[in-house]
Amino acid sequence: MNVMKNQILISLATPADGKFLTLDKVQDPVFSQGLMGQGFAIEPSSGEIVAPVDGTVTLVSETKHAFGIKTKEGADVLVHLGIDTVELAGKPFSVNIKQGDIVKAGEAVVKMDLTAIQAAGKQTTVILAITNSNDVLDELMTTNVEQTVKAGATVAVAEIKATSTVTQVKHNGSKYDQLAAAIVDNVGGSENINSLIHCITRLRFYLKDESKANTAVIENMDGVISVAKAGGQYQVVIGQAVTDVYDAVIAQIGSQFTNPDATAEAVDETTKAAAKGFWPKVKQGASNFIGVLTASMIPIIGILAGSGILKGILAALTGFKVLSTTSGTYVLLNAIGDATFYFLPVVLGFTAAKKLGSDPIVLAIVGGILIYPQIITLASKASTASTNFLGIPTTLISYTSSVFPIIVAAWLGKYVEKFLKKIIPMYVRSVFVPILEALILSLIVIIGVGPVITMISKGLSNGLVAIYNFSPTLSGLILGGVYQTMVIFGLHWGLIPIVINDIATNGHSYINSILSITMVAQGGAVLAVFLKTKDKHLKEMSLAAAISAFCGVTEPALYGVNLKYKRVFVVASIASALGGALTGFLRVDNYALSGALIGFPAFITPGVGIGSNFYGYLISHYATLLIAVVLVYFFGYTDKMLAKKANPMNLNNLEVA
Repeated sequence: MNVMKNQILISLATPADGKFLTLDKVQDPVFSQGLMGQGFAIEPSSGEIVAPVDGTVTLVSETKHAFGIKTKEGADVLVHLGIDTVELAGKPFSVNIKQGDIVKAGEAVVKMDLTAIQAAGKQTTVILAITNSNDVLDELMTTNVEQTVKAGATVAVAEIKATSTVTQVKHNGSKYDQLAAAIVDNVGGSENINSLIHCITRLRFYLKDESKANTAVIENMDGVISVAKAGGQYQVVIGQAVTDVYDAVIAQIGSQFTNPDATAEAVDETTKAAAKGFWPKVKQGASNFIGVLTASMIPIIGILAGSGILKGILAALTGFKVLSTTSGTYVLLNAIGDATFYFLPVVLGFTAAKKLGSDPIVLAIVGGILIYPQIITLASKASTASTNFLGIPTTLISYTSSVFPIIVAAWLGKYVEKFLKKIIPMYVRSVFVPILEALILSLIVIIGVGPVITMISKGLSNGLVAIYNFSPTLSGLILGGVYQTMVIFGLHWGLIPIVINDIATNGHSYINSILSITMVAQGGAVLAVFLKTKDKHLKEMSLAAAISAFCGVTEPALYGVNLKYKRVFVVASIASALGGALTGFLRVDNYALSGALIGFPAFITPGVGIGSNFYGYLISHYATLLIAVVLVYFFGYTDKMLAKKANPMNLNNLEVA
């Protein structure tokens, strides 16, 4: 590195003997158009590959066709060996380095079999790109002359932004911001950090000088479990809150210190190591699923709660005949309240894809396909719901407001995309990969997931109706206990037509009264969290979610609080089961597609007025509210659970990180 008039310069050496090329000459649009950052290329005459810069190895791809080095100035240098050579599964390459190694410019790192690559019909071009060019580069100066060069010879100079090397750390903000600032200070500051990745429990720093880290201080911080040193990494063990702390650290020191590929690999490796044995795998899978659900929902919890409250107010206004459902005012307000729920698969497609590593735009499109108006219209009628695709029979269902199907699609998305990129040539990937991915994922959901959900939900619904006919009390106990779990997996749709049919043909529905109870129970549970917690953010979220649930919309309570703190959901379901049993015992009836606390007009018997049914509603619903609040307050939630999320002293995690 050279410093001159406040300039920070990095010399870039050619990684191989051969002919120097500017990036625009590379036969790969991803590199030639600069999409991977600024750089240059070499048409190699020898397969001996050397490190182009001094730094820390942050990536060695599984297929050995690429490696990455982060310099102490913060530049991420990617060396890509050949074009489309990922398809060769590492066979032409012999790698001498591993992640975490410190290398010097000119040091031999890989042997590349040029003959084998050419025999496979692939190009041997060696490409160098600074992948975080936008963040750290002021300018890249290259020779711009096609000439023969020797491995290790300097052919380019990168001018680094002076502000990218040392970052002021913020000491105010949230508890994660404060912990992040303290950790950065005590590992020697941002100027002592080469790069940072994380696994499922640990921050993994690559430090320039580990002796500058104050380990004793870090180990005694609230929120830190311990410190370990392994594989050239300085590892700070955080626990389950590691992603929150990692995000806070990166927000303070800058994105130039990140390495998403190495982080993804570390998370994948440690997750696999953590789930040994059948039961741990089940627990890990359930925890991951709930984590994805809640993380995907968190960005929209606020608007979901607000929409739920608006829908509750509209239900009350129409129940008291203040508004007509055909008036322009109602139609517009109802559209505002309904839109978030109607387009939920689109929004969740985007947020879940970001969480799971799929393409957010493609998954949002998949969500749009699932709620395409013509599909919804066909699904709404039994006569048209059964159809086929290229002779494959399927049953269409409405995916508006659904959660589980798009989460499945988002999970599969990264695997489908990875497969497509292996078989589709680089120069047409940008056109064909997104549309084929959307096609495949949509068909998997519509042809595979949809019919399975339909079959299971119909079976559950028929069973619950049969139980109600046998014993309303028993039916209320079972349905009250499981309904919100059915909502999570989209299995509740089998009950909705039964409720609609009951109200349309008989003018009332006993089952809808029990469904109403489940909303009150979830609202009561989150209200108990509001009353008990001292955390300001959780208190605000819980109150809004409780009001929304009492208005008949439980998604903010479910995904914002109750599922996140799993025991809250379990205890709420127990309260819901007890309330459902009471509702069945009293044979409370419902006379409209409305419920919860805001929907009380739906329990006033037409032609009779306020009578025994309405009193049964008051007893069952407010008793359920009281049971849920009391059980969760005393047995379901404590702020220690909040502390566990921030500082989980789970020593089992120490073995696997």
